[in-house]
Amino acid sequence: MTVLECKNVSIRYKTGDLQSIGLKDYVVRKLSGKYKVEEFWADRNVTFSLEKGDMLGIVGTNGAGKSTLLKAITGIMVPTEGQVVTRGNIAALLELASGFDPELTVRENTFLRGALLGYTRKFIEEKYEEIIAFAELEDFQNHMFKQLSSGMKSRLAFSIACLVNPDILILDEVLSVGDEAFKDKSAQKIKNILAKGVTGILVSHSVQQVRNLCNKCLWLDHGQQIAFGATAPICSAYSTYLFTPREKRRLPANKEELKKISDRFRIAWRLGEKERAARTNPPGESETDRVYRLLCAVDAMPPAERAAAERELNIK
Repeated sequence: MTVLECKNVSIRYKTGDLQSIGLKDYVVRKLSGKYKVEEFWADRNVTFSLEKGDMLGIVGTNGAGKSTLLKAITGIMVPTEGQVVTRGNIAALLELASGFDPELTVRENTFLRGALLGYTRKFIEEKYEEIIAFAELEDFQNHMFKQLSSGMKSRLAFSIACLVNPDILILDEVLSVGDEAFKDKSAQKIKNILAKGVTGILVSHSVQQVRNLCNKCLWLDHGQQIAFGATAPICSAYSTYLFTPREKRRLPANKEELKKISDRFRIAWRLGEKERAARTNPPGESETDRVYRLLCAVDAMPPAERAAAERELNIK
């Protein structure tokens, strides 16, 4: 069953209009002849659909239009063009740190945040010990919220937010809070929620997170939809894009190009594994330099060696 459909969704921002600059600046600019409205398309003709139980990862560099698209899906914004169709209840874990009062205790804020999310007091009372234990804040329940570290605040926010039981769950960079152990625990918690048949959307700068959690992937760049489909090839092609120097980056024009770029990355990654096993990788080399060096090594392979590498990885 299709749970979410985005049909040619485009979202336009206007800068310099009355609403964005205020009446005073509008009058001054109008009288001086400097009044000008500029348009900016944050997303342009984004089209995809998700079935029940799908987990979509949205990748793209800063300014790609990821968060703006989420606002349209959650109903916070209305698309300038196109249509978003959803079936079922939506829960969005976006700005985790919002909704807390720094002058209240951890316990008081737990109930406050729960109320803002629509939970009843009885429900929070029943879940309180579970929330605090998951957030690892048993020794801080009576501390003022402002005394907590940013990591502690995020852990509490995530712990409260993941009590939701929606049909569609939207996550915007919320799995990057806390230390590595808490990140792993958070990811497992999300997996448990999704295992109940929930449809999910994850925006993350961690390509590995998207690989581990998502069966579908959407790649956006400056508002344009570059690719939508199976996670592995898109993540590999996107990783190639990230590890390539900016002046040499090129976006795939079609599915065939994306596959070639993805296959190139897989071979480079395999070369890297062999280097690590043989301990022949150059010392002190950064991860970016290492991957790009390996990508160049793939390009320099003789045809017979390249064909053997493709057979090893079962690339067709």
